[in-house]
Amino acid sequence: MTSLELGPGRLRLGVIVNPAAGMGGRLGLKGTDGEAFLEALARGARPVSPLRASRFLSALRREWLEAVLMPPGPMGSGAPGYPWGLEGLVEVVDCVPEGKWPTTREDTLSCAASMLGRVDLLVFVGGDGTARDVLDVVDARLPALGVPAGVKVYSAVFAVSPEAAAATVGHCSVEGCPLEEREVLDIDEEAFRRGELRARLYGYMLVPRSLHVQQGKEPSRADPGVLEDIAEQVAELVEDCTLYILGPGSTVARIARRLGVEKTLLGVDAYHSGRLVGRDLDAESLEALASRYERVKLILSPIGGTGFLLGRGNQQIPPSLLARIGRGGLIVAADPEKLRGVGYTLLVDTGDPEVDRLLEGPIRVIVGYNRWAMARIRASWRLRPPSPS
Repeated sequence: MTSLELGPGRLRLGVIVNPAAGMGGRLGLKGTDGEAFLEALARGARPVSPLRASRFLSALRREWLEAVLMPPGPMGSGAPGYPWGLEGLVEVVDCVPEGKWPTTREDTLSCAASMLGRVDLLVFVGGDGTARDVLDVVDARLPALGVPAGVKVYSAVFAVSPEAAAATVGHCSVEGCPLEEREVLDIDEEAFRRGELRARLYGYMLVPRSLHVQQGKEPSRADPGVLEDIAEQVAELVEDCTLYILGPGSTVARIARRLGVEKTLLGVDAYHSGRLVGRDLDAESLEALASRYERVKLILSPIGGTGFLLGRGNQQIPPSLLARIGRGGLIVAADPEKLRGVGYTLLVDTGDPEVDRLLEGPIRVIVGYNRWAMARIRASWRLRPPSPS
């Protein structure tokens, strides 16, 4: 573990946006690496990371910064909302042709290399694939911080939201912040699409220490007997007259088996009256299917370690449908150890702040047969330190 520190003082900030990150989320593609990115383009997916970048940049304060270095075009200064109140501070780095689209991994590597020796902190907007690319270049030579925008956001190098990333920059500038080595995890997307979760430690990135940088995804260590009890309890709650959307993960897969069906492990499926009526659905098909039913509920389990309930790995559940379901239509199940590990706080990041607000509040979580625990749903963008003055 390192004892290096960043700040205090005005920071030279580097910003790199991966404009392809997250494009496969609404389509249920489970990532945008390789061929999946081409499929996302062919199916008309829209970039989401530039909007995430704008949220981060708009939350920065001029007094924290000496300069903001970023590529031209969609990888930086072309993100919506420019100049974000940072007039006179932005320096465009000539590391990629301004109008290039689509961008590539090589562009990310080139722009990360161009920041070495020129910035105090490199902020990248993307997912685990982007984190891995940045790490390949900067290693431990340059502190870095991720703004979550990808489908896969399991590494322990991401702030919980764009706003939390900006507040972390502020604290480093005003008060100084220690740096620590945090894990970059990488998931095999091809195996992921086959329903196999293969994550491995790719390396360590130097990241500002902050309570608002997420922990990495933790593997499930739940007692199989406890999971069976949870599945039995959920099964007793299921009614024939309701459409149930089944979220991804092993806990919900076990619940599905208790209901007599086999769901896709990492996809979003739909169940009604004893059978699956939809498998591995994308946002459009989910909305079309749900529109045919008067009552719709959603069965979910949070991600171990991070506490995310919505917005990580299940972006194909659209905000419009979540608004219809509401907090009252959520059935949340979790191993009690997992729930304790995230402090009984479940995070949502639907992409729509109004829907996040709608879902916030207390919720009962099924932790066994006839056993419940109280947790609280919070919008991830609320979890950030008070802005330093």
